[in-house]
Amino acid sequence: MGLRKQKPLARGAGILLPVSSLPSPYGIGTFGKAAFAFADFLAKAGQKYWQVLPLGPTSYGDSPYQSFSAFAGNPYFIDLDLLCEARLLQKEEIVSCDWGDDPADVDYAKLYAARFQLLHRAYERSDYEYAPDYQSFCARNTFWLEDYALYMAIKMQQDGKEWLAWPEGLRLREETALAKAREELRQEIGFWKFCQYQFFCQWDSLKSYANRLGIRIIGDIPIYVALDSADVWVNFHLFQLDENRMPTKVAGVPPDMFSATGQLWGNPLYRWDRMEADGFSWWRQRMGCCAQLYDIIRIDHFIGITRYYAIPAQDRTAENGVWVEGPGEKLIEAISQAIGKEKQIIAEDLGVLTPAVERLRLRAGYPGMKLMTFAFDSDAQNDYLPCHFEKNCVAYGGTHDNETLPGFFAHQPRKTLRYAREYLGVRTSREITWGLIRAGYESSADVAIFQMQDFLGLDNRARMNTPSTLGKNWRWRLLPGQADDALAEQLSHLAALYAR
Repeated sequence: MGLRKQKPLARGAGILLPVSSLPSPYGIGTFGKAAFAFADFLAKAGQKYWQVLPLGPTSYGDSPYQSFSAFAGNPYFIDLDLLCEARLLQKEEIVSCDWGDDPADVDYAKLYAARFQLLHRAYERSDYEYAPDYQSFCARNTFWLEDYALYMAIKMQQDGKEWLAWPEGLRLREETALAKAREELRQEIGFWKFCQYQFFCQWDSLKSYANRLGIRIIGDIPIYVALDSADVWVNFHLFQLDENRMPTKVAGVPPDMFSATGQLWGNPLYRWDRMEADGFSWWRQRMGCCAQLYDIIRIDHFIGITRYYAIPAQDRTAENGVWVEGPGEKLIEAISQAIGKEKQIIAEDLGVLTPAVERLRLRAGYPGMKLMTFAFDSDAQNDYLPCHFEKNCVAYGGTHDNETLPGFFAHQPRKTLRYAREYLGVRTSREITWGLIRAGYESSADVAIFQMQDFLGLDNRARMNTPSTLGKNWRWRLLPGQADDALAEQLSHLAALYAR
């Protein structure tokens, strides 16, 4: 049959703003009024794309790239005011909770303490179990929902411990132990299913609204899943684990100019041979779900499909890993069939590119990424300079893993700043950020995406994530009123000027 080449992305511009970063009085961004208002802002600003970070339930380090499930949604994003409208909560119950002192920061400890208590209360007041829509949702998603709800119920019973630390019968999924858990935890299992129903109903409403405004949602998925996840617990045979279900090899990247010891991510690696043997059914299910959530899917670490870096699980650094061939075009064919003709992929092809990676991307028709902060090393042949962009690419000022543009240029050497000013046609270093935005908009790249922080001129205190660190990551939030009409008018002018 051959690999179907996807159609190009429509020329346009967009904003990277995680759902968690939306304004809200309840500790974190949600699918409520502020999300709809941001969609309105995007439309006023002439934007065609809204890029979000992974929407899954977060685990270790609060990272959306370490999730308890590749299929489930984050209960934190369920809007509490909408639960009030459904008469499942009372306003007084919500406002009486401690959501933190800083509206520009997510306090995950306080969020965890308050949010699930309220959601449990809403569940106890609901009668969704008997509603046809709820039953239909559960039936459509039974292939992942039942296992996820059981996994979360057991995890809570086990004081949040990772599944590798559970009693042996549960850890090894012995049927007698699972049957007993299903019976004992029936109510808690129902709670986690209720949360997923609320998440998907609210997200569907928000996405439909954005789509009606002409805005397409770009989702983001990590290529790997977390070890402590329902995916690995249930599908252990699809991962490189030993007879005790412990990982033998884990994911990461080798030492480079950014890290002398590489990056040890720790995610379990796939058994690609077994996945291929069943036609990549798990990946088909995963991508089919993503196609329901998003209009466009950015696959993080796309190069891992062609070849992946395997690190011995007992190692403390990524220095001793080896490169291993990945599934390549066979997986891309399965993904293409799973998402259908209307949904599209963006390949995050940053890192050590090989000819094989580039050939696969081009054969699939996937746009790659051009990170513009990589451009200004005074070499006019630098591929990340906008003058070299091909149409089939997405130009980024930076991603969630990078500094903000003002933060980045605040500490660059004089030579870099001088070249950037000259290239961008600006007189002062303070003008570089907007000069770079303009260059991205006027480039031939089909799509130009910038972080909301860059449009607001924020420094690195607003940085979303610093890779390989724990601490104040994934916490920045937009304040009410920052996405105002003046900024919308400025962006709309640029979008119209450069046919975006």
